This record gives sequence, C-alpha cells and structure tokens, in this order.
Amino acid sequence: MRLRADRDRCCSAGLCVMTSAELFDQSEEDGRVVLRVAEVPPPLHEAARDAVRLCPSGALSREPPVETPDG
Repeated sequence: MRLRADRDRCCSAGLCVMTSAELFDQSEEDGRVVLRVAEVPPPLHEAARDAVRLCPSGALSREPPVETPDG
C-alpha cells in the first residue's frame, strides 16, 4: 500500500500523527502533513487506513500495492 498526501489540502489537524507517528509527521513551519514513508509496511496497513479515514480535510489517500506477474 502506498500513501499520498495533498499538502495544499491539509488543514494541520494532526489526526494522522496521532493515529500513526511511524507514518506521519507535521511540518514545523506550517503544521501540515509530512509523510515519513510512502510505501507502508504490512504491520501498519490498518493504521494507514484509519488515518486516511479520519483526515478531516481529505488530504490523505492510499493505493493498494502494485501486483507483479509471477515469473
């Protein structure tokens, strides 16, 4: 799963950081979201989904992993 953050849409609420400080941070300059990782490791998939769902401005989105064909 990949995360995307639209910093122009972010309202600096910080719910993403409260949901998963491993995945998100906030800019010291303006408080907007900063992704710590774009590719989410499997143990953090649930936290990533929760953060996307809880984001009040809709600045966060996710994509499922790209499937690669077997050799």
